[in-house]
Amino acid sequence: METSQQTKLFDYDHWNAQLAGISNEYQTASPYPHIVLEDFMNPDVLDKCNQEFDRLNETEGWINYVHYNENKAGLNKLDLLPTTIKQTINELNSPEFLQFLSTLTGIPNLKKDDMLEGGGIHQSKRGGFLNIHADFTVHPHHRHWQRRVNVLVYLNKDWEEAWGGKLELWDTEMKACEKKVLPIFNRCVIFNTDADSYHGHPEPTTCPEDRNRRSIALYYYTEEAQPYRRATHYMVRPGEDNKKLMVKLDNAMVAVYTEIKGWLGSNDKVVSKFLRFLSRKKKK
Repeated sequence: METSQQTKLFDYDHWNAQLAGISNEYQTASPYPHIVLEDFMNPDVLDKCNQEFDRLNETEGWINYVHYNENKAGLNKLDLLPTTIKQTINELNSPEFLQFLSTLTGIPNLKKDDMLEGGGIHQSKRGGFLNIHADFTVHPHHRHWQRRVNVLVYLNKDWEEAWGGKLELWDTEMKACEKKVLPIFNRCVIFNTDADSYHGHPEPTTCPEDRNRRSIALYYYTEEAQPYRRATHYMVRPGEDNKKLMVKLDNAMVAVYTEIKGWLGSNDKVVSKFLRFLSRKKKK
């Protein structure tokens, strides 16, 4: 892909000129530091990403995250990603973007993750969901890497509000949803991933069968001597007391899986099948 003014992926001049304002907005946001940015990247590039997405549906590398707390698919192997998606991810992992992100968030020395652990590209079909949760806090293969920031870039053209799929940001005590973000094309959500940064899209999407909720998801880390370690932790929303037992059991399985993955180097594709199997068993 050319990197001319017309086809560049990310307009650093445009976004760096706004950093003073948007960094203050980010760092003072509630319920935790975050920001929603529109027209984030070159739309022509993201159009090509969507076209490549269409051709990826039969790729063997897809991981099906299907268990009690989520129903989505992901692909995080760089060598299986097509050219434009790979270049977009590489741009968002470049030194220039890391500097932009550090200034925006106020978090110095952010590190990219070439393994795309848990990230890469995501999509969910009609009925897809992701229950409210706080993300895993330490990279499973780098024990001193504390997870700090998520960047989500949505690829959904003409996404209708009635289809749902809104990203929800909940307060740190899980009493109320403070913000809902429709996952529309070229909208980016950036937020801190602390132990109580609760988020998700818990309501199953109602999009047509031929549409998917799509995103590019990248996670960033800092190196710490003694990071706080915890697996992805799902939460029950107010009024969902009947789900407490299943959520608790699923959290226990996810925690065990995270430890196994760190010890043995196993991947999400293997363990997601195990979680799906256990979820089916528990429902019988």
